Amino acid sequence: MILVTTDDLPGKKIEAIGLVKGSTIQSKNIGRDISQSFKTIVGGELKSYTQMMDEARALATKRMVQEAEQLGADAIVCMRYSSASVMSGAAEVMAYGTAVKIIG
Repeated sequence: MILVTTDDLPGKKIEAIGLVKGSTIQSKNIGRDISQSFKTIVGGELKSYTQMMDEARALATKRMVQEAEQLGADAIVCMRYSSASVMSGAAEVMAYGTAVKIIG
């Protein structure tokens, strides 16, 4: 599956199939939260949270690709990510784009 953030595939003719998306909601782990709260005192990257968000983006992308494959798509164009807090300590990550078929 080809994933691009552009609205076309250079040198290819495409036909739009439709919107596809994948999402996940991740919550903080109490052990991770305690250790990361100490990090906020001294500053620096919160590596456990960075890893959690990387995993969330990967899962959302996987779900989006699965939806596109079910539609018979060859690629996803205009691919984007969004995230939002859904409650204290939990965030949604969404991957979305336009599923397309390569026609030439």
